[in-house]
Amino acid sequence: MPAPLRLAVLASGRGSNLAALLAAQAAGRLPIETVLVASDRPACQALDVARAAGIPVAALRPRDHRDRAAFDRALFERVAAAAPDLVVLAGFMRILDGDVVAAMPWPMINIHPSLLPRYPGLDTHARVLAAGDAEHGASVHLVTADLDAGPVLAQVRMPVRADDTPERLAARLLPLEHALLVAVVGLFACGRLHAAPAGIQFDGTTLAVPLVLETSSDDADPTAARLRAPGARAAPGAGAG
Repeated sequence: MPAPLRLAVLASGRGSNLAALLAAQAAGRLPIETVLVASDRPACQALDVARAAGIPVAALRPRDHRDRAAFDRALFERVAAAAPDLVVLAGFMRILDGDVVAAMPWPMINIHPSLLPRYPGLDTHARVLAAGDAEHGASVHLVTADLDAGPVLAQVRMPVRADDTPERLAARLLPLEHALLVAVVGLFACGRLHAAPAGIQFDGTTLAVPLVLETSSDDADPTAARLRAPGARAAPGAGAG
C-alpha cells in the first residue's frame, strides 16, 4: 500500500476546510497524513482544530518580520521542515511573495470561493450578486506568483437564488467547497492528479479544462459528489466524501 500523502495546511481562520480534510481522513476516505498546520494568526481557530487532532502547528506573526518576503521565507522554512508532498492553502488570507512561491519544491493548491477566473480576491459572494450572475461556485487552483491566477484544477457550481444575500450564498457554498477540496486532495493522494513540467496531469493526460464536481442538485449531500472531466463520467474513487 502506498504511503499516505504528507499534507501541510496553511490557514488564517476558523479551519472549516481543515476540519473537512481531517474528517475525511478519519473516516478512511482520504489517504493523507497531515504533518503541519501553519498560520499567520496565532489565535485562529484552525490551530485549535489542529491541536485537538494532535497535529503539529506553527504560528508566525507578520509584524515580527521585516517585510512580506521575510515572513514568507520564515513560514516556509517551517513548512519545509515537515517535508510535505502537498501544501494546501485553506482560508489562508495572505498574498504570498512571488519569488518565495516560485522557489517551492512541492505543489501548492488553494481553495477559492468563486468560479475563477471570475472574482479573484475578496468579497466574492457580494460581487457575484452585484453582477447579477446566475451561478456561483468554488475553484481549487495551483498557487502561483499571481493572486488566484494559477491553473484551475477543479470547480463546483451552484445556482444563485433570488433571495440570496452574501451571507446565504456563502453558507450554501461552504459544504460544496469542503467537498471540492477533499475530492481534489484525494486525487493527489491516489496519484491520479499531479503537477508536471508539461502541465497538470490527470490520469496520465494533460488537464485542459477544470474537473467538475457534480451533485444531483445544489441541495444534494456533497459527500455523494464526484469529480469528473467535462463530458466524461464521474471519476471512480474521486468522491468528495
